[in-house]
Formats: sequence, C-alpha cells, structure tokens
Amino acid sequence: APEQAARMKKLQEQEKRQKVEFRKRMEQEVSQFIQATGEPRRRFQPMSKIERSILHDVAEVAGLTSFSFGDDEDSRYVMVFKKEFAPSDEELDAYRRGEEWDPARAEERRRLRELAAQQEEAELERGPTPAGPPNDYKDKYRHLIGSDAAKAAARTMEANKAYGCVPVANKRDTRSIEEAMNEIRAKKRLRQAEDE
Repeated sequence: APEQAARMKKLQEQEKRQKVEFRKRMEQEVSQFIQATGEPRRRFQPMSKIERSILHDVAEVAGLTSFSFGDDEDSRYVMVFKKEFAPSDEELDAYRRGEEWDPARAEERRRLRELAAQQEEAELERGPTPAGPPNDYKDKYRHLIGSDAAKAAARTMEANKAYGCVPVANKRDTRSIEEAMNEIRAKKRLRQAEDE
C-alpha cells in the first residue's frame, strides 16, 4: 500500500508538471498569435477536455475570445479569436456544423434572407389572399363543354318532378307538425293508462 501511494503521488506530480508545461506552451502560442498582425483567428489541434479548459483560461487572461468546436470528445478543438475580429453568430454556427467560414457566402445568405423578409412584408401589406381554387375547372374542360354550355343549360332548366319538388298530393302524411305531436302524446297517455 505505501508503494502504491508513493506511485500515485508520483503520477499526480507528473500530471501537474505536464499541465504546467502545457500551460506555458499555450501561453507562448497565444502570445505569438497576438503579435501576428495578419491572423484574426487561430485553430488549435484537437485536445482533451482539461487541455481545452487550460487554453480557454489562457485566452481569457490574454483578452481573447475562445470557442470549442467538434462533435465527439476526441475531435474537439479550440479556436481563439482576437477581440476586434470576434465571430458573428453565423460564423459560429458554420464552425459548429463543421464547415469553413466563407464571408462571401454568408453575405449572400444574409441578402437572400433580407429579400425573403421584404417579400413576406409585401405580402402582409397586400392582405389575405381570397380563398379558392388556383384555377377554374371550366378552363380544363372548355374543349368538351364549350364556353357557354352552362348558360344555355341554366336557361332551359326545369324542376325535376321525381326529385326535390314533391307535390302535396303525393305526400303520405298531410297533417301539420302540431297535429302529429298531439297524436303521439295521446297514444302515450293511452299506453300509460292501459299499463296502470
């Protein structure tokens, strides 16, 4: 047990030394990045969670903006941005999707979104569109029925005696509603009297 404790202590000290060395190395790289005038951002190699947290801390102390990108733990990497070149939300979304940031394409997307918003606003100003079919069915069948077939049929239309218009003589029940209701009530009273 004492040997194992000594080994553990040695490993912890070694880990601590490695973290200190890593921090010094990152501080040097970040200071080189700050001094490089033509470089607005720098992408670091994929690293472990602890190393990423150290790098984020170093960037924050140096007055830089840093973000981690990548899907799984093995491929996550850190990008450090100078404050004057802080990334936009669109740029961050592109990096999160794993794409390279292209300002020209982003400008094109922004312009298309503005155009769509203007079109939507113009449609709202016009008011609601009337409900109805997009085309007239008569146009589809004009070659079969002609253009004035419906007008001619409407002029010669007569009521169909077998459908809809039934003369009173053909009806079975000629009573009014009140008479029919009174007769139903009388039958109920008679039935109740017989049951008693």
